[in-house]
Formats: sequence, C-alpha cells, structure tokens
Amino acid sequence: MAKNSNLGAAKAAKNDEFYTQYADIQKEVNAYLEYNPDTFRDKTVLLPCDDPEWSNFTRFFAQNFERLGLKRLISTSYAVESKKYKNYQPTLFETSSAWYDVDKTRIKGKIFELTRDTNGNGRIDLDDLEWHYLEGDGDFRSKEVCELLNQSDVVVTNPPFSLFIPFFQWVIASGKSFLIIANKNCVTYKEVFPYIKNNKVWSGRTEWAGGMWFETKNNNDVDKIINGLPMKNVPSIWLTNMEHGRRHEQLKLMTMSDNLRYSKHLDLRKYGYIKYDNYDAIDVPYFDVIPSDYDGIMGIPSTFLDKYCPEQFEIIGIGTGNSAKELGIKKNYRGRSDLSFTHPETGKPSCPYSRILIRKKQ
Repeated sequence: MAKNSNLGAAKAAKNDEFYTQYADIQKEVNAYLEYNPDTFRDKTVLLPCDDPEWSNFTRFFAQNFERLGLKRLISTSYAVESKKYKNYQPTLFETSSAWYDVDKTRIKGKIFELTRDTNGNGRIDLDDLEWHYLEGDGDFRSKEVCELLNQSDVVVTNPPFSLFIPFFQWVIASGKSFLIIANKNCVTYKEVFPYIKNNKVWSGRTEWAGGMWFETKNNNDVDKIINGLPMKNVPSIWLTNMEHGRRHEQLKLMTMSDNLRYSKHLDLRKYGYIKYDNYDAIDVPYFDVIPSDYDGIMGIPSTFLDKYCPEQFEIIGIGTGNSAKELGIKKNYRGRSDLSFTHPETGKPSCPYSRILIRKKQ
C-alpha cells in the first residue's frame, strides 16, 4: 500500500524522477474524451516537465495526435545537470541527429514539437517529432518555457513533487486548462484547497484508492519490479480544471437509520455518527455512509473528493489549520483548532484525520 512517507522522502531528497505509465495516461485522458470528444481538438498541448525521449506523456499525445485532433504538441525537458540525479546517457535518437551537440546535451533542456507529417507517410505521429536544444535548462519558470505556456491551450504533466506548489501556482496564474499529477495531501494545502472549495479545480477521473505506480530511476528506492521495470508506488492523484463525466455522478446514499442498521462498517454500527465537541457537525468516517437525510454539516475524509459531485454537495471548508479558524471551529484538547470528538467508548478526546466539511445541497 502506498505510504505518505514516500512523498515526504521524495520531497526532502528532491527525488523527482518518477515516470508515469502509458496506461494510466490513456485511462485518464479517455475519460475526458468520453465526456467531450472535442476536448483537445484544435488545441496546443504543452508537456512542460517532460523527458521527451523517455516520457509516456510525449509518446501518448504524439501517437494519438490525429485521434485527439491536436493542432500542436510541445514537450520540454529539464537539463540533466540541473537535476539531483545526474546518471544520464544521451539516446541514439539524440546522438544520431544533426542537432546533437556534446557541449549542450547535459546543460540545456530540449524541446520536441509535433505539428505536421515530416516523413511523408500520410499520418502525424511519434515519428514526426522535431527537436532542438533550448537556450536554457528547461525550468518551467524560465522565460523561454513561459512563452511556450502563453502559446498553449492545455498543460498536461507530472510536475516535480518537490516543486508542486510553485508549479500549481504557475499553471493557475496562466488561466490555462490543465491535467496534472499531484500527491493526495495537496488538496489540503492552503495554496490548493481554496480552488477545490470554489469549484475551480477538482479531482481527475482516476480513483484515489491504491495510489499510482511509477517507474523510478532511483534504484535504491524500488517497491517492486513490474514487466522488468523498477517501480515505486506513490499516493498520487490527478488534478484538473477540465470537465469529465464522473464528477457529475451523484452518490447513491442510504438514510442515517439504514446506515446504522446495514452498513458493512462495524464501528459505525456500534458507535453511530459521533458529534464533534468543538463544532456543530457530525463525523462521517466513510464516504459510503454519508446519510441521505441529514441536512447539517458533515466531516468526511479528504479521499471523498474523488467522489465529490458539485450538484449533490457543497464544500464548506476543511477542519484543520487556518481554514478551521475561519469556520469558527473552537480549540480542542490539544489547543489547536482541529476538529475533535470524545470517543463514546474510551471517553478520550481525539482528532479525526483530514476532514473536509460538506453539506448536502437542498
């Protein structure tokens, strides 16, 4: 099972060498096409944190260029000497090209573009990618990449875990459509949660349970070998501001009394819906026991967000940190503003982990 410590360790070590699987990209993108087949039509897609020669993002969008109806694909890489892990050998694709420069290969980023059929075979795909070195190292914050952002319609990528907040702020400020990978905990960050609450950013189509498997270049940090590749499981999710059908699917709910009688969760049947000591709301420990007939505020685990339907619920806030203070959540037994309740069996106060406060829409 994925551990949050994986991400913490990655951030501390600036281990950003996680490569997304092709099948995961395909599954996620297809959900947007099912909702709207023209999601990417006549659009310029920017992949700004890529390693184009190895990246499945580049491979997927290039191979599906015509099916998606793209106008232009831009993929940029970050120079190896600017990374923490510098174990690198240029590919045959690069060294056999007339653009290859031994003095630039390690210190310059690269840009790959796809717009036309360059080999005359009658289709536009991976074999038609054209590339050259960037002037700088390919940092997404550089003027060079920012200019590419201005030319784009959609940003799709797995940004560096260690730079997620500046990357999120960068893409939000651009006003562009985006589909990015992030860690699950990011939805509670003060830089991110307001966008979730105000329905400007939401979960992607892929379910949150189980995390995501990435190929890793760090051979000292491998969870298992899959199809001969070293893989790492990380508690990651997709975040987007693009429409997909799942977020408009309402949860089928039972009444409070039926949940207390029939729920598979024995703790709920034993203890019921516990009320918080320091805020007028009830604790709902699982998304599948949200009562259909309760109109008050409920605290639900943040993992509920991949089931969240804005037509069914409104998000009130988050029960920890500054957001909790703003909601008027009183200090608990630890002197903090986190939600807390007294356990009905032990009589001891405790703080439920990571609660999003929601209310059923009338």
